[in-house]
Amino acid sequence: PWRWNVVYPPTADYYYEYTECDSTGSRWRVAIPHSPGACDGLPEPVKGTECTFSCRAGQFLEMSAQECTPCAAGSYSLGSGIRFDQWDATPPGFSTSITTFAVVSCSVSDNLPVSTWVPQGSYMESNRDECAVSLIYAVHLKKQGSVTFDYQYPDNNLLFEFFIQNDQCQETDQTGVKKWLKLTNHGEWATHSVSLKSGSNVLYWRTGAVLMGSKVVKPVLLKNVQIEGVAYTSECFPCKPGTYSTEPGSDSCLPCLRDTYSGHGASSCTLCNTTTHYASEGSGECNQRPPCSKKDHFQIHTACDSEGKTQIIYKWIEPKICLEGVSGAVPLPPSGEHKPCPPCNPGFYNNNTAVCSPCQPGTYSDGTKVCKRCPAGTEPVLGYEYKWWNVLPANMKTSCFNVGNSKCDSMNGWEVAGDHIQSGAGGSDNDYLILNIHIPDCCFLQDVNRKSTTVVESWAGNKTRQLYTHIMTKNASVSYTWAFQRTNQAWDVRYKVHDVARIFSVTVSNALDGQSSECRACALSSRPSGSLCVPCPPGHYIDPRSSKCTECPPNTHLVPRTTMGADTCRPCGPGSRSSKVSPEHSLCFSDCQFSHTDGNVTLSFDFGPMGSVGTLMNGPSFTSKGTKYFHQFNISLCGGEERMALCSDNVTDLPTSEGQGEKAEATNAVKTFICQSTIIPASGRGLHTALSSQSINLANTFLGVTVANALEGIQSRPELFSQSARKVPDVNFFYRSLEPTSSCESGRSAVVTLRCRPQMSAQGQLTVPSECPAGTCDGCTFHFLWESSGACPTCTEMDYHQIEGACRGGHQDMLYVWTEPKLCMGGVSLPEKRTLLCENMDFFIRLSASLGALTALLLVVLTCYFWKKNKRLEYKYSRLIMSANKECEMPGADSCAVMEGEENDGDMDDDVVYTKPSLLGKLKAIASKGKGDRYENVQLNSSHPKALVWS
Repeated sequence: PWRWNVVYPPTADYYYEYTECDSTGSRWRVAIPHSPGACDGLPEPVKGTECTFSCRAGQFLEMSAQECTPCAAGSYSLGSGIRFDQWDATPPGFSTSITTFAVVSCSVSDNLPVSTWVPQGSYMESNRDECAVSLIYAVHLKKQGSVTFDYQYPDNNLLFEFFIQNDQCQETDQTGVKKWLKLTNHGEWATHSVSLKSGSNVLYWRTGAVLMGSKVVKPVLLKNVQIEGVAYTSECFPCKPGTYSTEPGSDSCLPCLRDTYSGHGASSCTLCNTTTHYASEGSGECNQRPPCSKKDHFQIHTACDSEGKTQIIYKWIEPKICLEGVSGAVPLPPSGEHKPCPPCNPGFYNNNTAVCSPCQPGTYSDGTKVCKRCPAGTEPVLGYEYKWWNVLPANMKTSCFNVGNSKCDSMNGWEVAGDHIQSGAGGSDNDYLILNIHIPDCCFLQDVNRKSTTVVESWAGNKTRQLYTHIMTKNASVSYTWAFQRTNQAWDVRYKVHDVARIFSVTVSNALDGQSSECRACALSSRPSGSLCVPCPPGHYIDPRSSKCTECPPNTHLVPRTTMGADTCRPCGPGSRSSKVSPEHSLCFSDCQFSHTDGNVTLSFDFGPMGSVGTLMNGPSFTSKGTKYFHQFNISLCGGEERMALCSDNVTDLPTSEGQGEKAEATNAVKTFICQSTIIPASGRGLHTALSSQSINLANTFLGVTVANALEGIQSRPELFSQSARKVPDVNFFYRSLEPTSSCESGRSAVVTLRCRPQMSAQGQLTVPSECPAGTCDGCTFHFLWESSGACPTCTEMDYHQIEGACRGGHQDMLYVWTEPKLCMGGVSLPEKRTLLCENMDFFIRLSASLGALTALLLVVLTCYFWKKNKRLEYKYSRLIMSANKECEMPGADSCAVMEGEENDGDMDDDVVYTKPSLLGKLKAIASKGKGDRYENVQLNSSHPKALVWS
């Protein structure tokens, strides 16, 4: 029989791998040559382990025997997982990618790779610019597993998301897990874990900022990435330099102690020559000790001794790494002279001891005298007032923290210095030097329910001594932190140790567990309880004369942080009032009713139909990198706290899938009269949901409503908008924010101009000035124009007129129509059409004709009558003329005149002279006839001197 002598090539020429699992869950172990094409003499494929097979932590699968074998000392294994905790360089398998929708300038800036994830030794650091940069790792899992990592995300101006895709580039369902990670406190690490499905998984850590100014954002830090679910690991990972593992079968490596070091894959650490060299904790080598310099020591003030004395002493920065007594070394300066200790802080006293003690409740002290009890009818003014820094106050603590190392963990971040407290030396220039004050119970605090620290204010560069005030408006416990960092560069040195920050005084008012430096009159109970002080209810002030709580008058609001005297109740502005439902008098607001009188005309407005909150999204705008964003403004025109505008940040609150259902109300929300959010559209960054971030408060105080262009120093600037040709004046709503900013020391302000547009709907349209598309031209005053039919005055009887219809069939219609153009809304309605009785026009024509004919007939009769009368007078006149030429004797008395009706008598023998009467005489004669006088009187002149005249 034939015998085959099979000779296998050395194992250095090939390695083993498993094939893909088939439908039965089986697989084969095959040998893969290191050199492509060298397939001669390779071992035959053999049956492999089950696809779900895995080793325990500390073991690896030895492929030759296909058995789990413990890792040797100096190495470690996770069994069915892999871990990445060393970031001196980007580990194999990781890559970075700039998303295609990011625009230009996303590679290198100023020779620094800012648009990428950068390894920093113990962590990865993200980009700080607007480019959307992803850190990617692809892994194939044989069974269900998970990914866990530690991260630091301190700045919400940088967007940070983690999501997973399959091999088809489809985002996997992360039910119950949000892809937008939560913010972390400064210097703190958070852990995030997500379940993984079997098969291909592509992990994405993506960051990108939205920068509207020159503000520098803090990057995201990532470390300790651990993936579970790989079926096996065929080798153990060696311990990185500075760590070691002494026992076989380790699942992790331990860091070397201080002044010891280790190399790659070490099973123990080696001690440095401490006389000339040193090593920090977890160091991979020993460093030579430099000569001591001024940067290696710092000064502190000692605590007061029994004699009330203190002195300045100098100490080496620990751990001390420098050498004394060598060439160029600077010695430690001698301690200063003993000096009297500064006085105690207000609210504390020194009872002939070296320690300042807090005053008992109900007592007060200015820090130099013993504590005294407040007089009857007064109460202590509680709070914290720290202006002397001999020792750190009990409710303050200090620490040093570095995300990359632990050199300064045992150091004080801040040191007391008599009249101020200043930042310490730290272990390196990029350490966080932290000073914290905790206020367990305070009257007015904010940012209570946020899930992370909120940056209230920040400073950079050289700053002179200045005063900063932060107004707290809510009641709860809170901590405030000052964090100082000399540089954000990953420097492990102390070049800028003399760059310091100093705080001279810290004052917190209305802290209920604080101390008191003075007393004030307090409110007395209405019950006969002597001088017991009781807190005033909300909306009440203390009357200094009676020491009783008195409610603020109607339409006034209580000034924050003051409770004494009637002056604390400030009147609400024009067109505003305080709440009638609640007596808190916390704010003033408009009830949507406004009246304006011009001469004898009064215009009444009702802005209720315009809606409780108006929304405006302007833009789009683009950052310097080309990222598109919008500014969304929400404006509460009328109503109190129940109708405030709300702006929320959904960056850390978005659901993982669109069909997940409604989420809870966002915690990062601003609720005020006018607020602004930055909206990043879904198409702008390849997202499924638009992002809302950077919500800010523009107006939390309503000043009043008026047609004037100025109120309390705020100008409306109507020239920013097109001028209105309407007779109805524009109505201006004035607002102000009490929160100062670095560019607006007195806070922001806003003006909402309401303009009557009858052709628009009641909700109308909001716009911002074309010259200032961001809503503000100076960054402090915001201007809005709200055009709406709801901004028109309410209709009155002066806005319509009456039209009389024609009389038809004895009936006439009365119609009422609006005066055009109609510039009013609501109010009175048009009266209904009325129908009145009337006479036809033909009747009046006939009546007029009859009256005219009767008048003409009367005139004819009168003419005939006066003509006949005139003829009679002419006849009598002619008889008189004729008789005047005859000589005769005077007639008898009874026949010297001619009676009316005797015209046919014979000629008279008398000579009569007749004088022609005047027109007035004729009229008198006619009148006398009408009275029954049957005679006509004429004057007769005789031709003889003694002639008689009869009348």
